[in-house]
Order: sequence, then structure tokens, then C-alpha cells
Amino acid sequence: MEVKLKLDDVSITLGNKGIVLKIADNQGKHVGDLRIGKATVEWMKGRTRDGNGVKIRPDDLISLIEDCE
Repeated sequence: MEVKLKLDDVSITLGNKGIVLKIADNQGKHVGDLRIGKATVEWMKGRTRDGNGVKIRPDDLISLIEDCE
């Protein structure tokens, strides 16, 4: 699966390591990191490293989200 970011008419194709989104609550407290790569999406709750989180294939994540509709 190819993953791209679109930022104001700029497209970026992600490499093997992907991109990490730092997630915080409304008070600014760090909740975890979401790493989006070519082969996996990984949720890392709290302060942890890549590879120590919950992984799911992008196709499976899309199916889960579509099932919520």
C-alpha cells in the first residue's frame, strides 16, 4: 500500500519508516504516537519506541473504520 500526505497542493510519498504523529489530549498531555508506514500502522500508547506498539495492516484498519459506518 502506498501512503501519501497531501499538504496544500504538495504530495509526499512515505518511505519505509513512514511518519510518526505525536498525539496529545486537549490539555497538551502526551497520549501516544501513531506511526503510519507502508506496511503497518502502529499505535504506541504512552512513551514507547517504534516496534513496541499495537500493529495493524493498513487494509485491516480501513476495513475496521468502514465497518463503523
